[in-house]
Amino acid sequence: MNAIQVISLTLLSLLAANAQVIMPGRCPKPAVQENFDAARYLGTWYDIQRLPHTFQRGECSTATYSLLSPGVVGVLNNELLADGTTNSISGSATAKDPSEPAKLLVSFFENSPPAPYWVLSTDYDSYSLVYSCTDLGVLHVEFAWIMSREPTLPEETLEELQSTLSSIGVRVDKLITTNQDTDYCSAMNQ
Repeated sequence: MNAIQVISLTLLSLLAANAQVIMPGRCPKPAVQENFDAARYLGTWYDIQRLPHTFQRGECSTATYSLLSPGVVGVLNNELLADGTTNSISGSATAKDPSEPAKLLVSFFENSPPAPYWVLSTDYDSYSLVYSCTDLGVLHVEFAWIMSREPTLPEETLEELQSTLSSIGVRVDKLITTNQDTDYCSAMNQ
């Protein structure tokens, strides 16, 4: 076995144990939102469905985007953990290439490489579909979020966004639904 295979198998084992979605081959290159307008994207988005991953374990998840400086978007993610505490993390996002503003790179930790954050589709007022993928040699790990400006999303919109994910090979059967129940989530505001 060569070094790349050993590293890939090690990463696969670690990520699989942490409920990441790992697929064979390289990351797909889906189309992104045309003429993406970051200013219209700012504000709060509710997590409706997502692929499972280790860094988001709670419910009532929201992402709030703000303008930090020209070309730099502030990111604040909040979630309610099972023990009743709130978990928050902040970071920033920038477009690597100004000609592709929907292909953002987000960073939460200093000295760690930024992660892709691609806005595949949004109407800015009700829904957003976000995809992220990182190549790991012969495998790739992917993340996806279906988000809404409200704690719910119409079923037909949800199905349309799932269809978009499915068309690029995302395992939509792995999507988990975030609890956004108003009463349950009220603990976030206390």
